[in-house]
Amino acid sequence: MDTCKMERELMNIVITGHVDHGKSTVIGRLFAETGTLPEGKLEGIRQKCKREGKDFEYAFLLDALKDEQSQGITIDAARAFFKTVKRDYLIIDAPGHIEFLKNMVTGAARAQAAILVIDAKEGVRENSFRHGYMLSLLGIKQIIVVVNKMDLVDYDEKVYNSIVSEYSEFLKKINLKPLMFLPASAVKGDNIAKKSEKLRWYEGDSLLTAIDKFVKEKSSDELPFRMPVQQVYRFTKDGDDRRIVGGRIESGSIKVGDKIVFLPSNKKTKIKSIEEFNSGKKESVSAGYSTGFTMEEEVYVNRGDIMCKLGEKLPNVSTLLKCNLFWMGKNPMEEGKRYKLRLGTTKTPVMLKKIIKNLDASNLEISNKNCIERHDVAECILETENPIAYDLTDEISQTSRFVIIDGYDQAGGGIIVEAIEDEQKVSREQVYIREDKWYSSDISRNERINEYGQNPRLILITGPKKVDKKVIAKKLERKLFESGKYVYYLGIGNLLRGLNADIDKEKRHEHVRRLGEVSHLMLDSGLIVIATASDLTVDELKLLKAIIHQDDMLKIYVDGEKPDEMIDLLLEKDEGVEDNVKKIVELLKKKGVLLK
Repeated sequence: MDTCKMERELMNIVITGHVDHGKSTVIGRLFAETGTLPEGKLEGIRQKCKREGKDFEYAFLLDALKDEQSQGITIDAARAFFKTVKRDYLIIDAPGHIEFLKNMVTGAARAQAAILVIDAKEGVRENSFRHGYMLSLLGIKQIIVVVNKMDLVDYDEKVYNSIVSEYSEFLKKINLKPLMFLPASAVKGDNIAKKSEKLRWYEGDSLLTAIDKFVKEKSSDELPFRMPVQQVYRFTKDGDDRRIVGGRIESGSIKVGDKIVFLPSNKKTKIKSIEEFNSGKKESVSAGYSTGFTMEEEVYVNRGDIMCKLGEKLPNVSTLLKCNLFWMGKNPMEEGKRYKLRLGTTKTPVMLKKIIKNLDASNLEISNKNCIERHDVAECILETENPIAYDLTDEISQTSRFVIIDGYDQAGGGIIVEAIEDEQKVSREQVYIREDKWYSSDISRNERINEYGQNPRLILITGPKKVDKKVIAKKLERKLFESGKYVYYLGIGNLLRGLNADIDKEKRHEHVRRLGEVSHLMLDSGLIVIATASDLTVDELKLLKAIIHQDDMLKIYVDGEKPDEMIDLLLEKDEGVEDNVKKIVELLKKKGVLLK
């Protein structure tokens, strides 16, 4: 076999460390010493520095953005390749400045190994501890610690040994054992590409040799199949009626004809075809590819669902997550406050339910605070508004890592370490059985949508008993009916006196469950269902969302203090029925319920 034509191994490495400890200089040296730079690039930067009257620095090879050079710090995570005889490397430069620490989560997200840089003169700093903890948190086990700028301490072995001793003790506490410690001077080129006479007391590898000792992790192709749904594409031109489910395959492989399931919705079907833009059709595809699929039987899925292969270990589904979380927000993370959680393509409201253990990442001291402050690491339980599919970090890391959004800021990140059952688990499993055994009509959901000019929805109107919700519901039903919509008003009182007559009125859980199941039947027929029920709690709303897909239900609260921000629309009873009905109709238009 012609080895020149063999595909070279690629490995992702993240490089991190405290600001000004020399990360970018280390990378610049690696580029220059491995001949990775485009021809003339190095000399071009030297000439630019000369024209601007400043000393050349290898860090300038990486600092491409003008604002980065003007501030003298690397702001965003930069990515670039370099090569050794053994393999190709994608090196990710993760920011070290405390203000840009939040980018570490995304900067290190796909790394298999890490280089952590410590300034020999400044020594171990707070961010050295924090970055080490974050690497541990992200599950990155292979680490080389480079004690850089040895030229500033006259290549003193005692200084080096002191840093090795201090940082080794810290890494031991967080169960990280580095591949090696390595003294170097990136500015002078000592021990980067080759050994240095100035470091004769050091008997280990140069950095370039050491990097090749990293072990490539098990291929993601060998793990269970996971593809977070990015988008569902619909085609209508020239009779093309395909619906293509697209996304990036995070792990595993799949082929035409394989049986699949989308979680948490539990929709099942088979792969009909694998689609790629401007490419011939494939019979199989594996981890790392962004692609699309058509299905033998069309199922209704949304962005955020995870496509999995039946017969393999499936992800967990719950609203409760036990996790390790690193907080980087300006304001502390507080119990009961509403945030957004993003995992893969899933984005859902989330709250901090319980802090199990809270510690300062810079000194590993445990505190008894009832909030998670900036730079703290917490073992905690999060509760999402909607059930999500996820894996544990020691099983499939790609679908266990998440970030927390506070307002518009990425304020935290972490990994899921344990699956926890929620109160809706039994109801969700009953729904899964229902879906598996469901006798589908020959008339598809899309046919009904196109014929009726509407998307089926449950419009759930709730609020205190004293508020007359039925008047609003019936007025809305009349307005939609007269505009040509297929709509039905379902009062829970009708169920209590009919379908639910055989159960005690105090068994609210069962009454609410049956309301959900009857509504599901009516939604399957393509109707817009308007239901009223008094004083629904957050848990009862979650039960309904376990029975009916979250995108098929709109929750409207009339008067009083709404139970949670799960509500889609808040109405005031004093505004009048007509005004409130108008607000609901506007919401239906905005949500794409009314098509014609």
